[in-house]
Amino acid sequence: MAAPASFASRFAAVREAQGPLVFGLDPSADLLDCWGLGDSADGLDRFADIVLTAAAGPVGLVKPQSAFYERHGWRGIRTLQRVIASARSAGLLVVLDVKRGDVGSTNDAYAEAYLGKGAPLAADAITVHPYLGLGAMGGFVSRAAESGSCLLVVTRSSNPDGRVIQTAAASDGVIVEQRLLRDIGALNARLAPGEIGPVGAVVSPTHLRPELDLAGANCLFLAPGVGAQGARPADVAAVFAACPDRVLPSASRSLLAAGPDVGRLRAALSVLAAEFRALLVS
Repeated sequence: MAAPASFASRFAAVREAQGPLVFGLDPSADLLDCWGLGDSADGLDRFADIVLTAAAGPVGLVKPQSAFYERHGWRGIRTLQRVIASARSAGLLVVLDVKRGDVGSTNDAYAEAYLGKGAPLAADAITVHPYLGLGAMGGFVSRAAESGSCLLVVTRSSNPDGRVIQTAAASDGVIVEQRLLRDIGALNARLAPGEIGPVGAVVSPTHLRPELDLAGANCLFLAPGVGAQGARPADVAAVFAACPDRVLPSASRSLLAAGPDVGRLRAALSVLAAEFRALLVS
């Protein structure tokens, strides 16, 4: 049986066709109320219908934030499962923002939940936290590599509070985010020599310093923080100038502000997608 196509190759095809923009599907309580849907499991279901209709066409990637679905209990998780399955059936790549990360058999169980054949919430890529070490993520890494999925390791987050840890330096002077990128590059060199590997990084363009060796990691980058958190498309282009073909810029609140009208949502998506195409693809 042929190996599944890598997430990197599938992203490259989507990027060429529709651009790299990732539509964040974040149904917060405030948003559900603002849209007039009600902060309930029923309102969440209506939100899912609207965003799935709006996304197909203007963009090729969506990013549900799992917490906003989980807060509605089993019905919310059922809606998340439907969102993932429906989006993938429509040809959209799904980046599931779950930020899991533990050790040993717990990581193995998380990997079975989100990655590869038989996973009940099977996404194309997921986010993970590295605080317990990349070495503890063997289950995630192997399952991502085998299934053609992608593991996006939080390296430089968009929130300012994270800078204290992410810029902390070891005795050799290397700061945490630099070491993570170096270790991700080493993993990818072993797993996919000469290619973009299955282990990527979350690197927000809301923080510009210190500069990082992004190209050397041989990976894809999820770039959150566009729009409501202050990053502009031009910031994304500047931060990822050395590897513009590897960045997945993500916007959520600034796009969802156009809802709940599907036409207005699609128009907002089309405008931002075109701007990113001009900056990162053309």
